[in-house]
Amino acid sequence: MADEVVEKIAGIATREVPGVYDLGGDVARFFANVKERIGLGDADEDADRGMSVRLEGRTAVINITLVIEYGFVVHSVTEKVRAKVISSVENLLGLEVTEVNIRVDDVHVEDAGPVGGDEARAAGYQP
Repeated sequence: MADEVVEKIAGIATREVPGVYDLGGDVARFFANVKERIGLGDADEDADRGMSVRLEGRTAVINITLVIEYGFVVHSVTEKVRAKVISSVENLLGLEVTEVNIRVDDVHVEDAGPVGGDEARAAGYQP
């Protein structure tokens, strides 16, 4: 079985977890956005971005890099991702997942969210 198949399944499972904004580190997200803007791909084609898999026989070690939505508890999201990825890969592919290593690369904050308008928010502040 190709690593790419496991990466695709793990990527789809990860994206299904509430609180996951995107997959991949800063560089991977940058190049995916450039590809999408110039018409060379879309987000669905990059579902495995942020994933790496090492297969040894019938076992798999999966490494995930992701971006969390602001307001979600990081530990809770990563534990749900871990459980969802293990379940999906083991049930759909019949592999034993021995490790799921998750790296949170960033936190996504909506433009209209709590960041911004510092002067207005600080106007009534008294130390």
